[in-house]
Amino acid sequence: MSTIKIGMIVGSLRKDSINRQLAKAVAKRLPAHMQTEDIPIGELPLYNQDLDAAMPAPVLAFKQRVESVQALLFFTPEYNRSYSGVLKNAIDWASRPSGKNSWARKPAGILGTSPSQIGTALAQEHLRMVLSALDVAVLPQPSIFVQYTEGLIDAEGRITNEITAKFIQGFVDRYVAWVEKLAPAAS
Repeated sequence: MSTIKIGMIVGSLRKDSINRQLAKAVAKRLPAHMQTEDIPIGELPLYNQDLDAAMPAPVLAFKQRVESVQALLFFTPEYNRSYSGVLKNAIDWASRPSGKNSWARKPAGILGTSPSQIGTALAQEHLRMVLSALDVAVLPQPSIFVQYTEGLIDAEGRITNEITAKFIQGFVDRYVAWVEKLAPAAS
């Protein structure tokens, strides 16, 4: 089986981001033929349509990284009942200029964790809506809303709560099947 590259995009810039911890835990649960690549968003300038004709170097590098993967995993925090501004900024840059959408036709999954009891449910729904407008095939089910508690994920990326680990593995299994069905062949 050929290797499938999965682009991992974390919508938080915080060094100790709990969503970055979740990304590490999910990466450990993917099968061996799926290789993850972190696609950082922190170096992107604020989106400005005036720059579409001559995109800054960090934007061009970001778009190239998105284009180089066959599938995507988004890990989003929830800020004010939506996803983060830095994630929206990254989405906008990679969808531009018109006709040069780097996200298009890629299968994706959305996860998130928050101390809130509903996790990142609202942020994920907003993100799902935006990604669908950009021709990203987002895994419809299961939705993963993880309430983060201290120690839920250890330093090695292991999920310490057995029920949560099974819940996330169920998502991973469905995501793997989704990607294998829809992902373009690796080049």
